[in-house]
Amino acid sequence: MNKFGLIALTALIAVVVSFGTFKVMMPGGNIAVDGKDTAARSVYFSNVRSGGRSSTDVPEFRKAAALVTRSIVHIKVKLNRPDGARNGYDPYYGSSRAPAQVMASGSGVIFSKDGYIITNNHVVEGATAIEVILTDKRIFPAKLVGRDPNTDLAVIQIDTHDLTPIVIGNSDDVEIGEWVLAAGYPFSLNTTVTAGIVSAKERSIGIIGQPEEGRPATASAVSSAVEAYIQTDAAINPGNSGGALVNTSGQLIGINAAIASQTGSYEGYGFAIPVNLAEKIVNDLIKYGKVKRGLLGVSFPSPATEDQFLIQQGIKPGSVQGAYVTDVQKGSAAAAGGLMPGDIIQEIDGTKISSSVELSERIARHNPGDKLKLVLKRGDKQIDATVTLKAQESTDLAEENLPAPALSAQLGASFAPLSEAFKQHYQLNTGLAVTAIDPKGLFARIGIPTGTIILSINGGRITSVNEMAAAFKAARNGIVRFECVTPDGSRIVFNLSLGA
Repeated sequence: MNKFGLIALTALIAVVVSFGTFKVMMPGGNIAVDGKDTAARSVYFSNVRSGGRSSTDVPEFRKAAALVTRSIVHIKVKLNRPDGARNGYDPYYGSSRAPAQVMASGSGVIFSKDGYIITNNHVVEGATAIEVILTDKRIFPAKLVGRDPNTDLAVIQIDTHDLTPIVIGNSDDVEIGEWVLAAGYPFSLNTTVTAGIVSAKERSIGIIGQPEEGRPATASAVSSAVEAYIQTDAAINPGNSGGALVNTSGQLIGINAAIASQTGSYEGYGFAIPVNLAEKIVNDLIKYGKVKRGLLGVSFPSPATEDQFLIQQGIKPGSVQGAYVTDVQKGSAAAAGGLMPGDIIQEIDGTKISSSVELSERIARHNPGDKLKLVLKRGDKQIDATVTLKAQESTDLAEENLPAPALSAQLGASFAPLSEAFKQHYQLNTGLAVTAIDPKGLFARIGIPTGTIILSINGGRITSVNEMAAAFKAARNGIVRFECVTPDGSRIVFNLSLGA
């Protein structure tokens, strides 16, 4: 066979082999394995066609994106620059005389066709002017209707009656692993939509009430923060605050509020306020200009220290299915309903409660006067209780004029300033001594012994009961953080929740 004949034969064999291989990989082809015919697996390209086999595995986002983008707005605000920001060299303006006002922006969700818009409190807090830009490019000045620092929600209104409100969903039905979309104006980019899944629920991250860098200090009182966020890995960035988190049907399930980040930008964790809580807050702000929140009147360990607290009480954390009550405030709804320290609240109106975070969020949905049916675990017994929620002002541990003796009674301890001789001996500049403990009081249940020295509360040094009361009043997020030295010289830190 000559050279050209050999080349032709080789090419023919290659064509036959290639055709045969392709035929085997086609759907419906058969492959012989161990002498038996086995149906070949189908091979598909990685794109997904509408109505194709993978359409049930990957959700369709286009309809949800179209629905949510109609109901998202861009919010721009003017803020008075903090006095401290006017001193020193300004990198943007090149002088030590920075302008008196700065601009900031965020997102909002259309709540009603007559101009009511939901956003975050931290988006509009301290604003001297608010402007809303719709997706059709219309621009409106907006007025502040009301805001609630305790949940980081606010409502603004523009003068129009032709808006497209978002469809409200049910955040209680949201499941971990469910696909969601986040929509807003990150970095002031026009109507941006990102996708991800719900990675956790009932998250408390301790961000409400924390001062925001570059914003002026305000007098907002955060007396009882409610944090029960939906956590998602859908990309949320600065500017997304106040935007929408929706399910694949385009229904609102949360208001985007925060990110967990080391850099200030998206690193995989975003947080949204559940819509079932947000809807109650928004309706109150529209109707009353403020939130009328019912209060149960119980305290519980803060989420960050709950396991440590239970271990100190000789309780295995995994054995507590519910919210562990550390204190019942006198005259509260809980006291009237017969609740006691050590009770574990396991159900509210037939809904199981897994944590104090969930308890706070459920209570925050209700109004003063609402009656709730609770299921408690007390020792080995299960107890049914009915409580009628009271107005928050009646039992607020950090209310404005709380006298020092009342605070001592609430904590179940007596206090005294350190003597000069004591300070010199132990080389302390400040501190407050715990001189006596009520065996049935809160400090006794926490495990704080007589002789403990309280060094600071929420990072501020204290020397008197009046200063301690002032520290409680100034609590920024409903959590009071104690730094102490016990009689054996151990330094301890614990958090005290102001309750639900």
